[in-house]
Amino acid sequence: MIKNLKKQNVWFVFTPYLWLVLFFFVPLALIFKISISVSEWGMPPYRDLFSFSENGLKINSTLGNYLFIFSDPFYIRSYLNSLSLAFTSTVLCLLIGYPIAFYVAKSKPSIRNILLIMLIIPFWSSFLLRVYAWKVLLQGSGIINSVLIHIGLITEPISMLHNHYAVILGVVYTYLPFMILPLYGYLVKFDLNLIDASNDLGAKPLNTFVKVILPLSLPGIVAGSMLVFIPVVGEYIIPEMLGGSDKLYFGKIIWDEFFVNRDWPIASALAMSGIVILVFPIIIFQLMYAKYNFKNE
Repeated sequence: MIKNLKKQNVWFVFTPYLWLVLFFFVPLALIFKISISVSEWGMPPYRDLFSFSENGLKINSTLGNYLFIFSDPFYIRSYLNSLSLAFTSTVLCLLIGYPIAFYVAKSKPSIRNILLIMLIIPFWSSFLLRVYAWKVLLQGSGIINSVLIHIGLITEPISMLHNHYAVILGVVYTYLPFMILPLYGYLVKFDLNLIDASNDLGAKPLNTFVKVILPLSLPGIVAGSMLVFIPVVGEYIIPEMLGGSDKLYFGKIIWDEFFVNRDWPIASALAMSGIVILVFPIIIFQLMYAKYNFKNE
């Protein structure tokens, strides 16, 4: 009986690690392998990492792909554009999502369930259709321009599509629930008596928010920000459908290298470098957050 329980515990502990190895580390290792390969015509469009000849084993690897992308301003600009897009979208999602999450968390249970369903409803439809809907709304003959012309605010259609602002709008709309739901999970546990106690002690509403509400909801802010920032850096569909040629984004560059230029080693090097660029700030941020929690305990 004890042996069976030990075996079950072992499987229970190692199942998540097995999942990570099969669906994260193995694909990541394959991408890294391609990223240090030499590009050539054929299928697949890169040389095997190891090859045998009369002279013995030959290793066909190079770090030139990484040196190339970090020395080319074209790729560096795409990194910076994507990081800027992710940062701006995350801040906007936080500013919009925090009041919504607080209102939902402090609503009556009957109303709260309805509001949560309204937040989740967008996930019931296709992501592609939701983005395309904004393309229809923002185009010159779309509903927004038609209404503005009809009420007399403008005389001719405004160009609201194929620019950086349309991309930000599409990203904020799409990823806003990813910010609201983690915030809601922490704010719903918040004790309203703390606000009353703060008011009784003479604290102003702003001081109450900064010193009481905000610190207690910080884990939700971190979780929501990560859920928005990380996927937006590699976002492809929204910039492709709503953006223009004024800015190049990281996800678009990887797509072009894979499927247009068929340069898989460069595309893989871009993907790996993007992961590294994201991982180090996240690790630093988590260490700072852990240090903050340790000081406040």
